[in-house]
Amino acid sequence: MRINAADRALAGGNVTQARHILEEAARLDPPSTEFWHRLATVRKMGGAPMLAVEAIDRALALAPLDFFGLLMRAHLLDSAGHPEAGEAYGRALAQPRPDPLPPMLARTLERAQVKWAEHQQSMTSLLASAVEASGADLTPSERARAERFASNIARKTRCYHSEPTHFAWPGLREAEFHDRAAFPWIEELEALTPAIRAEMEAVAGAPDAALVPYVTYADSTPLAQWRALNFSRDWTAIHLIERGTTIAGNAAHCPQTMGLLARMEQPNIAGCAANAMFSLLAPNTHIPPHVGVGNFRLLCHLPLIVPDRCWFRVGADTRDFAEGRAWVFDDTIEHEAKNETDELRVILIFDIWHPDLSPAERAAIQAAVSAAAMPVGAL
Repeated sequence: MRINAADRALAGGNVTQARHILEEAARLDPPSTEFWHRLATVRKMGGAPMLAVEAIDRALALAPLDFFGLLMRAHLLDSAGHPEAGEAYGRALAQPRPDPLPPMLARTLERAQVKWAEHQQSMTSLLASAVEASGADLTPSERARAERFASNIARKTRCYHSEPTHFAWPGLREAEFHDRAAFPWIEELEALTPAIRAEMEAVAGAPDAALVPYVTYADSTPLAQWRALNFSRDWTAIHLIERGTTIAGNAAHCPQTMGLLARMEQPNIAGCAANAMFSLLAPNTHIPPHVGVGNFRLLCHLPLIVPDRCWFRVGADTRDFAEGRAWVFDDTIEHEAKNETDELRVILIFDIWHPDLSPAERAAIQAAVSAAAMPVGAL
C-alpha cells in the first residue's frame, strides 16, 4: 500500500511526498526487496545517492546475488563518484542476468562494462607497479607468473585447472603452457622446421598417404563438444605414430621427423601412446573448448603452415601461432583453437611424458592405463 501511494506521488511529480511516505514505512523494516529498491530510487531522485546505497544494501541483504540490486548499487556509487564503483560493477556483472535485458538498462549495462574494464586495468597497473617497486629480481618466467597473478587478482583472468576426462595422476604441476627451459630439445625441434615441413608436404602429396578425421568418436558417445567436428574433414590428421603404433606408410616419407621423435620421451602405453601427427585445420574452422584424456602427458605443437589470424587458447592464455615456434602445453586444461583465414593451418603434434613423473610412476601409469583401456576415438 505504501509503495502504491508513493508511486501515485511520483506520478504527480511530487518526489518529496513519495520519499516521505517510504521513509515512514522504512521504520517498520519491511522484508521486501521491491520496497527497498523503491526507497533507493526516490532517495537518488531526491539528491541523496549514498542514502540510496543504504536502501539498496537492505534489499541485497534479502537477495545478495540479485543482478538488478547489484547493478543499481554500482550505479549509485558511480553517480556519487565513489571509488568502489568499478569493483561494484564487477560484482554485478558476475551474476546471471535476464536475456534480453530490459531496454531501459541497456545503457547502464554498457557503462558497467566500461567502468569494470577500466577498474580491472587500473588494478592490474597498480599491482604491476607494486611488484616493480618491490625490487624483486624476477626471471622472465617468474615475471610472467607475477603478471598472471595480478591479472587473476583483477579478475581479468581466472584460474584454470587440469580436468582430464579419464586419467588423473595426483600431484602433477599444472601449467597452461610449460616453460620452454624445461625442454632442452625444443630449439633442435624448431631448427628442423623446414625439413619437417618438407616431409609433411611429401607425405600429404603421396598417393598412399592416410589422411583421416582427427576426431573419430562413435555416434553413440555423449560428447556434444565434438558433434560438429566428429568424423569431419575440416580437422584431419596424418598420423605418424598412433596409440603406440607407427603408421608405416606415412612414416616412410618422414625420416627426419621420425628420427627426432625417437629421441623424445614419449609415453609407451598399449592402446594409448605414443602419438604424433600432422594436424590439418581447414579454413574458417573452430576447434571448440575441450580437455584431453590424461594429465600424465603433455603435448607439443610445432607450427608448420600458419597464416595470420590462427590462434590457440589454453586456459586464460591465448597465443597466435608462428611458424617454427614450438610450445608445450597441458591439454587437460581447457583449450581451443581457430583458423580465421581462408587458408589451411598445419602443425606437428606429439605427446611427451609430464616431466614431474618419476620412472616408477611412468611404469605404474603404463600398467594402469593399459589395463583400463583408452577410450576409442580419443587422442
